[in-house]
Amino acid sequence: MIIWFATGNEHKRRELAAILAGHSVKIPSDAGIAFDPDETGGAFLENAFIKAHALFELVREPVVADDSGLCVDALGGRPGVYSARYGGVDGGKLTSSERNALLLKEISGAGGIAVRRTARFVCAMALVLSKDRFFVAQETLEGEIISEERGARGMGGFGYDPIFFLPERGCAVAELSEQEKNRISHRAKAARAIGKMLETI
Repeated sequence: MIIWFATGNEHKRRELAAILAGHSVKIPSDAGIAFDPDETGGAFLENAFIKAHALFELVREPVVADDSGLCVDALGGRPGVYSARYGGVDGGKLTSSERNALLLKEISGAGGIAVRRTARFVCAMALVLSKDRFFVAQETLEGEIISEERGARGMGGFGYDPIFFLPERGCAVAELSEQEKNRISHRAKAARAIGKMLETI
């Protein structure tokens, strides 16, 4: 089955394609579709629905969309739905390394050395099969923000992966192999749930 993924992010496409083996995962650029809907939702699931329904209106085939981000307890859940736009000014975007440096600086100033560094990646995923038929899943990957002194670690992954530490594994997400990340990540868990739903249609 062809599944459209409402993203322009090749990293995300590869992750989803690896999990939904047996399905052909396409993204809008594959068909020359300019796709950049305004993500105006205040929650991950709202933004996933905005993207999924917007692309469904264009392709009229099954669409998966996700919205994901990093929620840091010491920052009151920020950056949350603004993770990709965190720290940007006047519509400009910081690079991943700039966002990571900003977040490390902010959390260090949020409560000194004893600040809680607990955090989680959240992924809300929507599968839209028709205007009125859809499935949703939301999952997390629990961890903590690495200390500013230790700094970013690893060369894999993308986004906040180099500063998101997994205490039970003793490494940052960016130090995981692609296969291991695809097994435990918030997006992987949500995608597996969506994959089970696809088996029923």
